[in-house]
Amino acid sequence: MLSTRVLPPTAAAMEEAAAILRAGGVVAFPTETVYGLGANGFDAAACAKIYEAKGRPSDNPLILHIAHRAMLDEVALAVPEMAERLLAAFCPGPLTLVLRRRAAVPASITGGLATVGVRLPENDVARALIRAAGFPLAAPSANTSGRPSPTTAAAVLADLAGRIPLILDGGPCRFGVESTIVDVTGDAAVILRPGAITREMIEEVAGAVQLDPGLLAQERAARASGAEAVDEAGDALFDAAPRAPGMKYTHYAPCAPLTLIAAAPADLPAAFRRVLAEETGKAVGLLVTDETAAALADDAEGRFLVRLGARDDMHAIAARLYEALRAFDETSVSCIFGEALDENGLGLAVMNRLKKAAGYRIRSF
Repeated sequence: MLSTRVLPPTAAAMEEAAAILRAGGVVAFPTETVYGLGANGFDAAACAKIYEAKGRPSDNPLILHIAHRAMLDEVALAVPEMAERLLAAFCPGPLTLVLRRRAAVPASITGGLATVGVRLPENDVARALIRAAGFPLAAPSANTSGRPSPTTAAAVLADLAGRIPLILDGGPCRFGVESTIVDVTGDAAVILRPGAITREMIEEVAGAVQLDPGLLAQERAARASGAEAVDEAGDALFDAAPRAPGMKYTHYAPCAPLTLIAAAPADLPAAFRRVLAEETGKAVGLLVTDETAAALADDAEGRFLVRLGARDDMHAIAARLYEALRAFDETSVSCIFGEALDENGLGLAVMNRLKKAAGYRIRSF
């Protein structure tokens, strides 16, 4: 089995990582969103090792990470004026722009699409690694496909030990959810995946912003036909390759099944008490805000309870989300009930991840 080393991003470690990348290998590295698993974005064979290490479906596109604005012209045929405005406003930062790709970008990393997602990360280690390697890095999250994304080097190691040679440990990620993906190839900006750059923020710069219909299609199908219909709905919606990562396949899921509990904040404690009464004798996990945890102090005795944070601090919730989901895998819980959150602002991205982690299982009260 391959030996996986975890190193702080010293000058020597960075050069070693760059050498691995130049030789066609893969390296895990920190970004401000989640840890990425990178390879030479111009080398199809190198990028195939990403799919192999993750167990990732090959039609799921990869995002190219660049170190500076000039690199964008190496991978994109053109950069529309709207894209330039978004770059100026939010980059470096957690924003991915979908643009028409140049021929130098292998079709195999874009699912055969004529477009490619590109982002300029804020994280200093990520940008330094790209500069040291000398080319854009194709990089999805550095986890086993479908699992909660890693926001620490320890989480990367838990998933990919023995599959990759090196993890650069840059500490916890600041935002904790993946970048916002925006398609800027048409007349209007279209959000393909919500993230830390919110719809409201983008609207201030780009005007009217659309949400891709694919964001809601699986949820509608699940509500109409039951959660077991989600996979079939996804296959029907995306007979071709998905336009961005995370649009087709199950993502972010803990090992035990998660169900979201949706109710007005004042009604949440009663809703959880009702659910707990139905699960008497079972090992139940609870994923809730600080407010709900306090209200359930007596009822949650003997349950494995994970706090997300204060309800009005969505940034803290986002930063903690994936570690919270992973925490249940260290227990013997047979099922998890999680609190549905407000979907305004950053809440849209957090609930996008929670719904996918739950397979769109939602009970409304």
